[in-house]
Amino acid sequence: MDSNSSEGRDARPSGRTPLRRTADNALKIVVVGGFGVGKTTLVGAVSEIRPLNTEEVMTKAGEGIDDPTGAWGKRSTTVAFDFGRITLSASQVLYLFGAPGQERFWFLWDRLFSGALGAVVLVDTRRLEDSWYAIDRLEHHGTPFIVARNNFGEPAHTLEQVREALDLPPEVPLVDCDARDRESGKQVLIELVRHLTARVEAESAGRPAPGAAAVPVLDVLEESTP
Repeated sequence: MDSNSSEGRDARPSGRTPLRRTADNALKIVVVGGFGVGKTTLVGAVSEIRPLNTEEVMTKAGEGIDDPTGAWGKRSTTVAFDFGRITLSASQVLYLFGAPGQERFWFLWDRLFSGALGAVVLVDTRRLEDSWYAIDRLEHHGTPFIVARNNFGEPAHTLEQVREALDLPPEVPLVDCDARDRESGKQVLIELVRHLTARVEAESAGRPAPGAAAVPVLDVLEESTP
């Protein structure tokens, strides 16, 4: 399997970043979305380590099965998941999992959602319908999420038009990003943690809402550069 990083993202530092022995609290975020939307690129951009990815070269065997419409020029595809890491403190580590985009691998998603604090749904406005399944499954699992519009060029639609097309409720954040840019990717994660924090603060009677463990993460993400 090809463990090389995706094209277009920032180069990773040459040395490895070892996991501290004191790290005993792992937090999990999942990045989902349609085929070729930029999930591998986003995970690779923000990860402090060279990301593990399970990309395979696309061949003629996938013709008629995978739909490359809107992702012309894409030569490889994730067949399991992408994995990245951000060290938040001596004891806390954030793990990022990028889900495969092709429909034939969607059966893996439910397991990836297990134990996740929240998720980022990455969308391409040329193929918004590819995001419907991701949103449906997250709502089914009760997993908090935000939606990030990945822009590789000038957007053809406003964010409000995208919200209407996806039928997103007003409480679900919708933001812009460039999956190739590390700072932009970090802002997406910050927005997700803010959303989780707001859910916790809105929960009544002292019962922790999903994502309560992420509240201390916000300040660390805002002050650090992955």
